[in-house]
Amino acid sequence: MRLHFLDPLYARPGPYASVYVDTSRDIDDPDRAIELHRRHARSDLIELGADPATADASADAVGTDADLPGRHGQALFATHGELVLSEELPQPPPADKAGYALLPDAMPLALQHAPDIPYAAAVLSRVEPEESNTAAEDLQVRLQTGRWPSSSVAPRSLIHLRVPIREWHQEAQRLADELAHLIDLGHADTLVLCGDPWARGVLVNRLPAPLRSRVATVPGNGQDGETGRALLEPQLAALFHGRLAAHDRDRLESFAAQRARHPAGEGLSATVAALQRGQADALLVNHPVEEWPPLWIGTDPDQIALSAADLQTFGATGYEKQPADAALLHAAVTTGAELVVVPRQQTPLEDGIGVLLRY
Repeated sequence: MRLHFLDPLYARPGPYASVYVDTSRDIDDPDRAIELHRRHARSDLIELGADPATADASADAVGTDADLPGRHGQALFATHGELVLSEELPQPPPADKAGYALLPDAMPLALQHAPDIPYAAAVLSRVEPEESNTAAEDLQVRLQTGRWPSSSVAPRSLIHLRVPIREWHQEAQRLADELAHLIDLGHADTLVLCGDPWARGVLVNRLPAPLRSRVATVPGNGQDGETGRALLEPQLAALFHGRLAAHDRDRLESFAAQRARHPAGEGLSATVAALQRGQADALLVNHPVEEWPPLWIGTDPDQIALSAADLQTFGATGYEKQPADAALLHAAVTTGAELVVVPRQQTPLEDGIGVLLRY
């Protein structure tokens, strides 16, 4: 998983207020509950030492996702009185959480982006003709692309097409060409189809043969999701459960080959050493994430160490002790490394962490 969405958090120095809050709207009187979350976030940040302007910037953003229905949460990051990043969370946090530290507490947000599977979803439905003087049916196509699971709460625009049934063979070829182009560009690992079996068959038969294996058919009629959420959200959740994106599968296979040659890329110490040398191509993290001991960071991206003494040997000055997950993610983003979140039962790692080496 590429981490470009976190770039705004490291474009300016901290300290950062980091807030994770439940803003679900599937409860009685959600506005009252969210107002309580907002007050608690502000008071918690002030108690942790945040300046009032930064605490206000964070708290004022709580609940700004009011148009989003159902269960969800927010991740909010502010510094020096400005909100830097606000993202909706597919799942609300187990409990509201506020922090104030030199580095943003971004690992929970990164974990909610995983597995970051790019896909295209289409629902094909027969509809009655609008003109009563003809018996011909139309085919309605709803198409949406996204990256699962973040697209469940941040859906992209929904494309609507309405095609006379007699023209579907021709229109299906155009749509197949567009979907093939999405795959070629890496914007879709999987094509998820739902709806009329005949229309699905016509479309699949017009895809290039190598891409037909990318097609997944799911049940339903596309009407069981909530407005404002991803198209086919319940089906996507079932389909993608436990899967990795194709890009991350490639990273994991490369790590397995590296691991077979030598074990130098596994464990917290080896990961920190690779980040120090700028050799980390991707961090691999087991989920659930382990509790690592704090790490020390300096002013440069590669100044990360297990102890202050280690940093002193590199000539670092102005170093500080930070939570390990925040320090590791900061070093990964600022040195151009990726993050692969792997279920522990699938690939257990020493200390719950490993690194795919760049060289």
